[in-house]
Amino acid sequence: MYAIVDISDKQFKVRDGETLYVPHQPEAEAGDALTFERVLLVSDGDGDVTVGTPTVEDASVTARVTEHVKDDKVIVFKKKRRKRYRKKKGHRQQYTQIQVEDLSVNGHADGSGNASTESDGDAGEDDSPDENDEA
Repeated sequence: MYAIVDISDKQFKVRDGETLYVPHQPEAEAGDALTFERVLLVSDGDGDVTVGTPTVEDASVTARVTEHVKDDKVIVFKKKRRKRYRKKKGHRQQYTQIQVEDLSVNGHADGSGNASTESDGDAGEDDSPDENDEA
């Protein structure tokens, strides 16, 4: 089972137990639990996909903050030749490392009662017209 989650206006594909580097979350300390409500898509392993409009109802992802880290340094160098103009700056982007703990859909964790259950109910309704078409 996986989900596409919008975290700080960036989209991430998340699975249970996965470790991600997301944009810096200044309000969270190491060990805190974060809940992301903007779930754009949910898929179980069987190929059933639920696409949100714009988000999936009652879906959330819970993750635990592991640590705050910085990316490698990027050097910004500006120069104008023959003008004695040179500037050198460095930048390190901040990220938050999170460990995904739980994907819940419709209040049920780990896919129990998720889109596949809804489609099973729909499949029963769809089977009736199909049987009439075949007969």
